[in-house]
Amino acid sequence: MMTIARVETETPGRYMGQLCKHFGHRIPASHDEATGRIEFTEALCELEAQEGVLVMRLTAADEAVMARMQKVVADHLLRFAFRDPPQVAWQAA
Repeated sequence: MMTIARVETETPGRYMGQLCKHFGHRIPASHDEATGRIEFTEALCELEAQEGVLVMRLTAADEAVMARMQKVVADHLLRFAFRDPPQVAWQAA
């Protein structure tokens, strides 16, 4: 199953980089200027920095894992974006 969150922000590339670097200390994660990938044990998060939008695609095997990982990714993004917290709304893909 896959869900997508399109997060409006003035700095999508910066937040994508912060997420990948943060998680990359413990799990496989990589990024370039436009895309990122975080390989959780039970899920995969693919990121894309577009003009004014950070697109996050989360893939997981079941609903329980999906719900947990949505919260983990969103909570970390909101921690990095504390000055101007964006709205993170996950939708089924």
